[in-house]
Amino acid sequence: MIARLRGKLLEKQPNRIVVDVGGVGYDVAVPLSTFYGLGEAGADVALRVHTHVREDALALYGFATALELDLFERLIGISGIGPKVGLAVLSGIEPSELIGAIERGDLARLTAIPGVGKKTSERIVLELKDRLPRVRPAVVEVGGEPKAPALRDDLLSALMNLGYHRPLAEKAVDFAIKATAGGDFERTLKQALRELAR
Repeated sequence: MIARLRGKLLEKQPNRIVVDVGGVGYDVAVPLSTFYGLGEAGADVALRVHTHVREDALALYGFATALELDLFERLIGISGIGPKVGLAVLSGIEPSELIGAIERGDLARLTAIPGVGKKTSERIVLELKDRLPRVRPAVVEVGGEPKAPALRDDLLSALMNLGYHRPLAEKAVDFAIKATAGGDFERTLKQALRELAR
């Protein structure tokens, strides 16, 4: 099973990218939230991946954050919801907003997502209400701290999942990375949150 890809972005289209890893191009389906966070063709990219195996196909689904991957896997675990609907849900609503809508049982917000009807919304609320992940920072990779660009991306993603706007989050993350110089994810995130609280 492929769990993670890091390489160069070869092609980029909404909901689909191609990542070159050591000369091999991986076709990866992505939600719009991940797509918009990617650079242009040629940029470095690191994705968490869900490998979906069926009798007739092997498909890769990529996500910028651990929270997106977690929510996707919970969504496709619901009877009647496949990867296509799972991607549609994550493309139509931010992860933290999705968690809030499910906790409140906000069917109107869920049915506003293109491709999600009333029955699907009811099923999502019923199945996930008591099994939602808490919004948490990304997990540090085995083998040490993430490299600076990956650390910055993970910190930015964590702050945006907490509801901070991107420009504000970027300033706080850049300050925190300089202030902690080589600090781990948790320490740097705390520094960024302190900066945002000023």
